[in-house]
Amino acid sequence: MRVVIDPGHAGRNIDPGAVNGATGLQEADVALSVSRLVEKYLLAVGYEVKLTRTEWEQAETDNLSYRTNLANDWGADIFISIHCNSAANQCAEGFEVWTSPGNTLGDKLATCIYGQIAAEFPDRIGRTDYADGDPDKESHFYVLIHTDAPACMVEMAFISNDEEAALLADAAWQDRYARVIARGVTDYAVTLEG
Repeated sequence: MRVVIDPGHAGRNIDPGAVNGATGLQEADVALSVSRLVEKYLLAVGYEVKLTRTEWEQAETDNLSYRTNLANDWGADIFISIHCNSAANQCAEGFEVWTSPGNTLGDKLATCIYGQIAAEFPDRIGRTDYADGDPDKESHFYVLIHTDAPACMVEMAFISNDEEAALLADAAWQDRYARVIARGVTDYAVTLEG
């Protein structure tokens, strides 16, 4: 299994992503930290893994086609983009898993990851759209529709919410989150064998 992990945003001064107003915590930094941990856990079970961004700041990753081309050229079996959510309403909370529109293997991947997140973090709200029978939300996000492999995007929590930002900044919480994403991948692999 070849897995591409896509840490959202190009990092720091180029594109930090969402930033917590009180602490300055940057989405791009959290996404890279968690992505590196997901890579570690997936390598441990024998998967091949590539990150689209490996540095705290990496200019070429500001071009989304760089990310999707990396996955497509490598022949990835799975593509997972990792992000922190943000909203003007600082009370907004919870996690989301997104896929491209339509019923694809991306839906199956997203459902496996969603299930693991919900089981590990029962105190966090899962923001869902069951209109098509599964919990993922759907959008034409560039990396989801231009990646050949089944793809999903994980919005781990709201960095704009001070309580959730404190969790996102916590190394132990990041490790738990990385483990559940990795378990979601192995769950997905099992569904392909069935």
